[in-house]
Amino acid sequence: MTRKLLAVTALTTLGFAAAFAGQARAADAQRGNFGTMPDGRDVPAVTLTNGRGVSATVIALGASLQALKMPDKAGKVADVQIGYDTLEGYLAKPEFFGATVGRVANRIAKGRFTIDGKNYKTPTNDGPNSLHGGGKGFDKVLWDVVDVKSGPVSSVTLRYVSPDGDMGYPGTLTTFATYSLDERNQLMIEYRATTDKPTYVNISNHAYWNLAGVGSPRGAMGHLVTIPAERYTPTDATAIPTGQHAPVAGTVFDFRTPRAIGDRVRDARDRQIAFGRGYDHNWVIGDAVTPTTHLMARVFEPVSGRGYELWSNQPGLQFYSGNFFNGTITGKNGQIYRMGDAIVMEPQLFPDAPNQPNFPSVRLNPGQTYKNTMVYKLIIQR
Repeated sequence: MTRKLLAVTALTTLGFAAAFAGQARAADAQRGNFGTMPDGRDVPAVTLTNGRGVSATVIALGASLQALKMPDKAGKVADVQIGYDTLEGYLAKPEFFGATVGRVANRIAKGRFTIDGKNYKTPTNDGPNSLHGGGKGFDKVLWDVVDVKSGPVSSVTLRYVSPDGDMGYPGTLTTFATYSLDERNQLMIEYRATTDKPTYVNISNHAYWNLAGVGSPRGAMGHLVTIPAERYTPTDATAIPTGQHAPVAGTVFDFRTPRAIGDRVRDARDRQIAFGRGYDHNWVIGDAVTPTTHLMARVFEPVSGRGYELWSNQPGLQFYSGNFFNGTITGKNGQIYRMGDAIVMEPQLFPDAPNQPNFPSVRLNPGQTYKNTMVYKLIIQR
């Protein structure tokens, strides 16, 4: 497999745009509408399409990746993002499908944190903890579409202004989410945010991948995963990190060479697997945000020949193996989503970082710009 992977290079945001400035105009961005909110507001949708059979649809609710279609090794195009066909599903049972999650992605223990000696509380929505920004995080609000571009790189940029006190977080936070698609089958998602008061920020994307295609009975457990990390952060029974960095060597968390997810995802002899009902952990890729992107993971589905390499500037990768799908959600094409039908790879800072002094800081001050860049380098092995 590795001999046939696409060539990879680290890209900064400016370098990403400049790399394609001289290419022919081929990628396209088309505006549409995904439905109407209960209060009467329209939900814009923008579909980015390139000349190689790849398209990505982004909806303004949650600045979410609603669909990503790509061909397999035989040229058959399929959607590789599980979610819903209509707005009603995202409103009734959202499940973070493809969504932008924040202000603080992942978990905060008991929803409590302190900034400059002042205590704050964000709503708990995951047992005793706060998850992905609280009960009404960035995934559940309607973003504004502020820019749509066709050209060598097609893109859509969305904006959300989170007011001071939103979900208990201090400061007015202005966030931009940009999705871009180019002719080399690279999908980039970039988040930028600024604040007018010290606050905590950790924004990521919660795309659910099934490279076999939505509706495939194979699910995602046969996907081969590589994560170039020698450490991960163990958790307690409520998925809050203990603060330790544990070696992956000799454990079910060792993905330094390609392994099928299903090989060890049910091995409850490891307490960590029992806690999460599978993988729902943070892998330590680095110790700080970096100026350029670096490899976070490779994911490959051998039957279809579809895959991707994920690059980001973030130090942590939350890998979730879809452990809590229990057949109660009916999604695209009337498919019932079951345990292991899709996986999530979230580049981010570490879980519960506001309460973990040894973890990279998620603090954002006025005058600073938060940035999370993610590049999905799509693979079609023919």
